[in-house]
Amino acid sequence: MCGIVNLDGAPIERQALDEMTNFMAFRGPDAQETWVDRAAGFGHAMLRTTPESANERQPCSLDGKAWITADARIDAQGELKKKLAGKGRRALEAATDAQLILHAYHAWGEDCVKHLIGDFAFAIWDGPQERLFCARDHFGVKPFFYAHLGQRIAFSNTLDCVRRCPGVRATLNDLAIADFLLFDMNQDPGTTAFADIRRLPPAQCMTWSAAGLRLKCYWTLPVDAQIHYRAAGDYVAHFQELLGVAVADRLRTRNVAISMSGGLDSPSIAVTAKMLLAGQPQPFELRAHTLVYDSLIPDRERYFSEMVAQKLAIPIRYCVADDYRLYEQFERPGASFPEPFHEPEGAATFDLFRAQSSHCRVLLTGWDGDALLNESPKPYFRALLKGRDYGRLLSGTIRYAISQRRLVPSGIRTPFEQRRASAGRDVPSYPQWLVPALEKQFALRSRWEQVNSAQPVSHPIRPYAHRIFSYLTKVSNFFDRYDAGVTRLPLETRHPMIDLRLLEFSLSLPPFPWCVKKEILRRAMEGLLPEPVRLRPKTPLAILPGLEMLRRDDAQWVDRFVAAPGLDSYVDRKKIPAARKSDDPEEAWTNLRPLSLNFWLSNLQSPRQPSAR
Repeated sequence: MCGIVNLDGAPIERQALDEMTNFMAFRGPDAQETWVDRAAGFGHAMLRTTPESANERQPCSLDGKAWITADARIDAQGELKKKLAGKGRRALEAATDAQLILHAYHAWGEDCVKHLIGDFAFAIWDGPQERLFCARDHFGVKPFFYAHLGQRIAFSNTLDCVRRCPGVRATLNDLAIADFLLFDMNQDPGTTAFADIRRLPPAQCMTWSAAGLRLKCYWTLPVDAQIHYRAAGDYVAHFQELLGVAVADRLRTRNVAISMSGGLDSPSIAVTAKMLLAGQPQPFELRAHTLVYDSLIPDRERYFSEMVAQKLAIPIRYCVADDYRLYEQFERPGASFPEPFHEPEGAATFDLFRAQSSHCRVLLTGWDGDALLNESPKPYFRALLKGRDYGRLLSGTIRYAISQRRLVPSGIRTPFEQRRASAGRDVPSYPQWLVPALEKQFALRSRWEQVNSAQPVSHPIRPYAHRIFSYLTKVSNFFDRYDAGVTRLPLETRHPMIDLRLLEFSLSLPPFPWCVKKEILRRAMEGLLPEPVRLRPKTPLAILPGLEMLRRDDAQWVDRFVAAPGLDSYVDRKKIPAARKSDDPEEAWTNLRPLSLNFWLSNLQSPRQPSAR
């Protein structure tokens, strides 16, 4: 999706809009269409993934007055259609996702976003009101970029597409580049690496008219809701129901891939998807894909994921990552990223995406069951103590002692121990290779100290979950790595675990026992997953693959790279320590960021027709 709107009434340059639209054919190969009405023009590149989209055309309108272009999957359609019918809307049964958004706009105006669930980025031009209304989904799964150029706005779900609009400069955003070097992410979620191009943050909508440009947040994480059922089975049953709904809304196709590890989350998505697909009369294809290491590091993903695939009787394909090199494929023509990207070991992941896109257009993941269902019980117990709810506190601590064979949750410390742990906390070293002029211009050392000393987002009983999901709104571009704008593949990635309904229910659960070590998910999967997988404890990698790659002889070149034109505006190449000699993994990884930036600057040029990575 893309568009140009001129509020001064200047006619749209049709050729520029056509070029922007055709540029996106890599992400929407089925059709590229445009619509123009004097000073407003939209474009769309169609990727058909659902039965409803078989004959869909975008941009589209319901009345010839309000037009939409959308990259959207709208969930809970039955409920939404009932609400719309109550507002007098008709012809809803065969409505596409984009048309449902338009119906919602006609029914509720800008408040339509409060009635939408799913992953979406869209723009609506309201002709009679001469108003552009845009929105992005709650967690920022779908990206939205725009350039505000005086009386003109250009937008797209693809950053490089916005760069193709006349008048959008290639000037870099120096502060965003500095943030990448310091933190690996922009501290301002509304910015990008380009001075003229901004990013609409998650859960925000934007209105542009003669009254000016206005951004508004339409949703925030729920903080107070709590539920209590009489029977333990009711919690599990409700969770199973919502997980099934979340997966079902993200299927809507007969040909699906799943990124399946040997853990608990993605296999749970796989088994749910298999049951839903098998319960329908049409034939289907569900394939698992797993990234594995057979020799580089200790890794049992192959063993456990194969166990799940055999249990479900689905094919599984392995991407063996042992022989990949750091920065492999970064130098390949056409493989440049829209913004600086620091995943030196990421080539295997992109090859995994390629394998998945070779047989389907929809990919399911298990992200992020850890944040949603893996909380420490201690904040909950403290809240019960503070609220004098001694009954729940006593029963909870007794059950915890029995299940974990310890009297108190691990991690509970005396005030003295807490202060000692805080005083001894490792703080990353400030890099000495930043150019002094850049440091002075943006007071980078103070910025670095402020960020590293900031208190994390807290919540009385679910601090970890709130910290992670609040982080998503700050990062703003977390899910871009899954998006076609980065992968250059016609593949749509969907994350059932962060379904809004499932997330709000999970955040309202009593953390103990349900959200300690994913207890509710383990009970929900009883009899459905192999017991060694269902009961497998969380097992993070003991050794990071990228660090092992860094130690190999074929990585010696990373400490001898030649600076690309423009790097000296940000980094003093001579002051970068040898990453391979560092004993500190975090320091070594930080000292590789200039090399990641160097690759990006080397490939930086006017956007051209992209190729798959």
